[in-house]
Amino acid sequence: MVSSWPVLSLLATYVHNWDPVIFGINEKIALRWYGLSYVVGFVAAYYILTRLARKKLWVVGPEKVGDVVTYTALFGVFLGGRLGYVFFYMIPERGWGVIAEDPMIIFKVWEGGMASHGGILGIMVFTLFYAWKNKISWPGLGDGIAIVAPLGVFFGRIANFINGELYGTTTAASNWWAVKFPKSLFEKENAENLQLAIQQAATSSEEVGAITATLKQDNYEYFHVTGEAYEKILEIGRRDPEVLKALADHTPARHASQLYEGVLEGALIFAALYAVRVFLPRLAHGVISGCFFISYAIFRILVENVRQPDAEKIMGVTKGQFYSFFMIAVGIGFLIYAAKSKNGLSASRE
Repeated sequence: MVSSWPVLSLLATYVHNWDPVIFGINEKIALRWYGLSYVVGFVAAYYILTRLARKKLWVVGPEKVGDVVTYTALFGVFLGGRLGYVFFYMIPERGWGVIAEDPMIIFKVWEGGMASHGGILGIMVFTLFYAWKNKISWPGLGDGIAIVAPLGVFFGRIANFINGELYGTTTAASNWWAVKFPKSLFEKENAENLQLAIQQAATSSEEVGAITATLKQDNYEYFHVTGEAYEKILEIGRRDPEVLKALADHTPARHASQLYEGVLEGALIFAALYAVRVFLPRLAHGVISGCFFISYAIFRILVENVRQPDAEKIMGVTKGQFYSFFMIAVGIGFLIYAAKSKNGLSASRE
């Protein structure tokens, strides 16, 4: 049975069938869920930080919140996230030559995307500069950002799920939490299943049949189908149940690791840190930042065990786990600073 809605996953393995585009004028001009997730995350961050600032629960005054959120988004999240992807993933996999051939690829976020660890590092660097320039406590500034950062993680992971990307490892289709991501058929190890799925889809859809006929004419085999052609087949599957069923019949069930991360690294950490800020208002600067780094890293390390690796491993662990160990060290550093410091929210504000 092929289910088109997550609520029916209790009755059958949910087959991912979301369109990453909400609406669009053409292929280049469109509103996508991924882009919307950033907007919603920043709006939520602005609202919550303004609320904290008005209650004097942050070192930044309410009149400065908009500037901090905007600059952190531009120079921390976007720039840091993109550079993180380039240096942590793109260059190690494809070499420096890819930059030499096309330096503008650094800014082409649609060719690879962003790295969460890079975004966090970018936020650290920017907030350090901002705190220095405005003569306020860097750990105190970071505490506020640490509270709302998990919201960005939450909305971003929901968008990853909608896009059908960064999915988990395989699991039994009988598990109620299992999800089938047809995009995973394009992985190299699924070449044979991809061939069978497209053959089956071609028998029930003239549109798919036309695509495969073109591929044959261009001397392609089914399992050598191009990414562009497969995207067209996925699009057909979103409106043709028989095509979707053909893809689902040969797609392995997986963990929805994006949702695991969204709940653990996003919603849960946000709720916990926000409660800490409200109920322990005089906590030393750096405690909340330290708790964020450590909790995010621990959850990321755990979930990576059921997340399909999207890059080569380092010393036997995934890159996500490897970089998370450094986050734990940074978090401990913040906690040590807080233990030795007497700076709290009673200190002067910007």
